[in-house]
Amino acid sequence: MTGDAYTVVGAGAIGGTLAHRLAAAGHRVTVIDTDAAHVAAIRADGLTILRGEERESVRLDATTPDAYQGPPLGRVLLSVKAQATGAAMEWIAPRLAPDGYVVSVQNGFNEALIAEHVGTDRTLAAFVNIFADLVEPGVVRDGGPGAFVIGECGGAPVSERVRALVADLQAWGPAKADDNVDGYLWAKAAFGAMLSATALADVPMADLMDRHRATMYALAAEVYAVAETAGARLESFDAFEAAAFQPDNDPALRDAACDRLTAWLRTQPKDRSGIWRDLAVRRRPVEVTTHYAPVFEQARRAGRDMPVLQAVVDGLRELEKDPSAMSESRLDLLDRLAVAAGRGTATETSTGHGLPTSPVLTGAQAVAVWSWLDQHTDAMDADLAAYTSQESSSDDTRSLAACLAWIRGWLDTTLGAPAAEELIPRDEAGDILIRRYAGTGPSSGAPLLLVGHYDTVWSTGTLGEWPYHRDGNRISGPGVFDMKAGLVQAVWALRALTALGLPRPACTLLLNGDEETGSQASSDVIIAEARRSRAALVFEASADGAVKTTRKGVGLFSLTVTGEEAHAGLDPTRGASAVNEMARQVLALEALADPQAGTTVNVGVLRGGTRSNVTAGEATAHLDIRVATDAERARLDEALAALAPFDPRTALRVDGGWNRPVFERTESVGQLFAIARECAAPLGLDLRETAVGGASDGNFILAAGTPVLDGLGAVGGGAHARSEHVTLSGMVERSALAAGILAAFATA
Repeated sequence: MTGDAYTVVGAGAIGGTLAHRLAAAGHRVTVIDTDAAHVAAIRADGLTILRGEERESVRLDATTPDAYQGPPLGRVLLSVKAQATGAAMEWIAPRLAPDGYVVSVQNGFNEALIAEHVGTDRTLAAFVNIFADLVEPGVVRDGGPGAFVIGECGGAPVSERVRALVADLQAWGPAKADDNVDGYLWAKAAFGAMLSATALADVPMADLMDRHRATMYALAAEVYAVAETAGARLESFDAFEAAAFQPDNDPALRDAACDRLTAWLRTQPKDRSGIWRDLAVRRRPVEVTTHYAPVFEQARRAGRDMPVLQAVVDGLRELEKDPSAMSESRLDLLDRLAVAAGRGTATETSTGHGLPTSPVLTGAQAVAVWSWLDQHTDAMDADLAAYTSQESSSDDTRSLAACLAWIRGWLDTTLGAPAAEELIPRDEAGDILIRRYAGTGPSSGAPLLLVGHYDTVWSTGTLGEWPYHRDGNRISGPGVFDMKAGLVQAVWALRALTALGLPRPACTLLLNGDEETGSQASSDVIIAEARRSRAALVFEASADGAVKTTRKGVGLFSLTVTGEEAHAGLDPTRGASAVNEMARQVLALEALADPQAGTTVNVGVLRGGTRSNVTAGEATAHLDIRVATDAERARLDEALAALAPFDPRTALRVDGGWNRPVFERTESVGQLFAIARECAAPLGLDLRETAVGGASDGNFILAAGTPVLDGLGAVGGGAHARSEHVTLSGMVERSALAAGILAAFATA
């Protein structure tokens, strides 16, 4: 190995703390960091540790990756943010000595990615729990000693190199060697999920953990359930008693452990997490989304739901855009979600969400519902015709208002007055209608959410040239498939149950008027209602009759390239063409697609330059990105953040974000599909499920932790095209199917 030198790649809170202590103990240390100001401060004044008001500085080598000209790397402590691991390893791998190794002194599960670059034999596993902060260039605030465990990858026996490394790192604090680093990492994933939740509010983390125990216990339970599928044996560390937070443990013992944990947190020099600091102070993306991508992926493979952790991650993503929206009310919502999911108490319910376990209608009753609806086909046709005659283009707020007024009157006529109604105004989009209907069965608890949108992609005036038309069983017209027939079917399902004296659940009907443009004005309301509901049925159109149990997440981004204008003829070498740079970037962007993983990257709009004889000073590309998993979403986030210009005279800026989260088939979604399939059988329907690339408001609902069955709407085709159509027989069948599912919830 190259001497006894250490290279610390990433000199933030963790890396800076360790580099300082190793250098103070006499080891040769080189710090590599991409922050030029941080490197300059270290080179000028040394690396400084701040304890209270006392400062201690040490001299060591510091450089940026581009400027490094030193020898091959021996012992490498990698402490960059998790999302930067791939880029850091691309720099480290070609410089690592044959007998050198890399230790992941990071948050999260990063060893597998490191091993992809340098091999398992040159990768060491580590668990570190350091409460430190980088407070200014060259200065790290010490958070006191914490747990630090190092071992070989995969639980191999502790080696001599591990023992030697631990001996050196004991200059910092209580480092130790162990063959179960994975057990510590999984335990920290549970504790880290709690800390992540506290970053949703600008309140000391100990106070939030104390006040919102339902959320904290639910987060631990979700992570523990996934850790079990990975075969992990959890280990306690610092004041986190891993065994005490097991969901099946004695609640009194768990509360006592939480008391000790919050008391210990109140003794720490920092009262808020590094995640909170990234959002509120440094105004930069958090690494939590990368930390938990492997956890979500393991959960997906095991068919486990993680609704509370998913809600935490989604909340942090929102705060990345607007940290001023931090609020303890976010944790209040998490508490309700935890209780609704059965995870905020000692044990989960057997169904997880109070979902029905079997149909309620007998075969004869299901057929009776279908027969009753079949006798009312002309009335269903008339309702759809009247609804379609109400034009509702997403960009015409006057037409949307008129359409919604018609819907309210029609609902009064067909379903009677609701128990409660909320009309939520939106300035630049259609208003949101929420109607709450009492149930007639013995069900109790949270209502069932029925979701649809009344806006369409069709411009006002389309009806004049393409009116509603029925030809036998086939109905065509603007919006009939996406998704006006879906609402008609839902209403007639409720009417059929009432007419035949069959049980009907308490339900909430939510209709928004901006789904076709991304639901930007309504997603917050949808998420709030989802968290009040035990499940949701989305009456978007079917996929050739199949319901939709998987939808991709959608990212809408723009890339702007800034170049330097010049006269293209008189001075062609002076300028830096933004268009030329963009051409290279487009190829790089499309190379990020991974069809096998379900990831698509489409550059759909490209603009640049002003005149043909002027070197382009600016160019913009608009991207549509679709991903099938949260792991792919994290990979794309990392790739977009790492974009760099090919021509150093140009600059890049990425704007936009994820319009809809990923809708992955969870255990609860599968349970809903199973119920729907059983309800379809007496009707002679072999109900299928499918995955689709398009997104819906169901994506928001599932991300909020509420089980969803999507695609219960029309049977037909031609969405967003002049071939748009539905079948009347399909409307009868789907109404009968919806009635069976509704009845199942009436007694659950």
